[in-house]
Amino acid sequence: MTSLIRFVVLAALFLVTNVMTANPTDPNKEFNLLIEDLSQELQEVQAFYETQNNSLYQRLNELSKALQANSSTEEKVALLIEKDNIQRLLKVNELSEATDISKIRYLKGLQIIKILYEKTLTLDHHFTSVATFNEINNLSNPNRYPEFVKMKDDMTSKQDKRDGFNLTNILGNNIYTSVVHTVVSLFSNSNATKTEKEASLKDVECILDFTLRMHNDLNTIFFETSFLQKSNDNVIKELEQLFVDYTKPIKYKTPLKECRNSDDWDAVRENLDSYLDELEKAMKNDSERYRAHKMQINLEFPIDRLLQFITIYNGHIDQGGKFYEKFGIMLNSYENEEQCSTKIPAEYKKLKESIAISIEKFNTAYKPVEINGSKMKQILYGINEFE
Repeated sequence: MTSLIRFVVLAALFLVTNVMTANPTDPNKEFNLLIEDLSQELQEVQAFYETQNNSLYQRLNELSKALQANSSTEEKVALLIEKDNIQRLLKVNELSEATDISKIRYLKGLQIIKILYEKTLTLDHHFTSVATFNEINNLSNPNRYPEFVKMKDDMTSKQDKRDGFNLTNILGNNIYTSVVHTVVSLFSNSNATKTEKEASLKDVECILDFTLRMHNDLNTIFFETSFLQKSNDNVIKELEQLFVDYTKPIKYKTPLKECRNSDDWDAVRENLDSYLDELEKAMKNDSERYRAHKMQINLEFPIDRLLQFITIYNGHIDQGGKFYEKFGIMLNSYENEEQCSTKIPAEYKKLKESIAISIEKFNTAYKPVEINGSKMKQILYGINEFE
C-alpha cells in the first residue's frame, strides 16, 4: 500500500510540475490550488492509516476480552501471539504513515521552491525595468530638457563677454550650479528687455520647478531600487543554496538555475523515486529500521530550512512593498503637477503608474498569500489545527 501512496504522490508532482510550467496568469491562484491539492492528499493518507489502525485497535480490544474470558493455556498463547503481531503492525503503520507524510511534505516543499524561484526571478526583471540611472537622470536634470538648453545657449550668445563667464564641464552638468548660473545670466543680460527675460523664464519655470523639487526624490527611487535589486540577488542565491541542500539527500547535484533552464525536473523525480525505493526496502527489514528512520529525517530536515527561507522571502517582499509605497508618496508629492502638466515629461507619469502597479504586485503576485496560513502548517508539519 505504501507503493500505491508513493505512486499517487509522484503522479501529483508530475501533474503540478506541468501546470507550473504553463505560465499562469494568476500565480497566487496556482499556488493556492497546489496547496489545496496536496492538503487533500495528506488528509487521504491520514484517513487511510486511521482506517487501518481502527480495525487493528478493534481487534486488539477483542483479543483482550478473549484473554480474560479464556482459561485454556494453549488458546491464550495463540491469542497473545496474535496480539503481539497486531501491535507490531501498528508500529509499522506508525512508521509508514510518518514516512508517507514526510514524502508529501518534501514534494510540497520542492514545489514551493520552484514557485518562489520564479517569483524572485520575476522580481529581478522588475527591479531592472523600473528605471535605469540614465532615465532617472533625464527626468531630474534640467540640462536634459530642450527648452532649458535653448535658454542657456541664448544666454551664452547674448551675454556681455566682459561681465559674463562660462561654467566648467563639471559645474555645468551640476543641476544646481547650472540653474543658478543660467538664471543669474538671464537677469544680468543687458541686451534683453524685461519682457523678454520674463518670457524666457516663463518657458522653463515648470521644468526648473519640477527638476529642483523632484531631483532628490527621483534619485532616491533609483538608489533604493538598486538596493532592493541587490537584496533580491541575495535572496536568489540563498534559494539556490537551499535547493542544493534540499536535493542532497536524494543525490541530485544539478544547480537550481541549470535544472530550471534545462527543464530537468524529470531527473529530480527519478532520484526521489530511487530514494523512496531504498527507504521502503529499509522499512521492511527490522535490522535496517534505524537507517530507515534516518532516511526519513533526511527528508524532513530540508523542510525546516525551507521554512527559514520563507521567513526571509516574506521579509524581503514586505520590505519591497513598503519601499514602493514610499516611492508612490514621493512621486505624488509634486504639488504643481496639474499646473505644469503640459511640461512634465510623460516618463514621469509612466513611472508613477509603474510604481502603483508594483505596489499591487507586491501585495498579490509576489507574495504567496497562504504561505503562513493554517493550510501551510498542516502540509509542512503534518497537523490539522482544527482537529
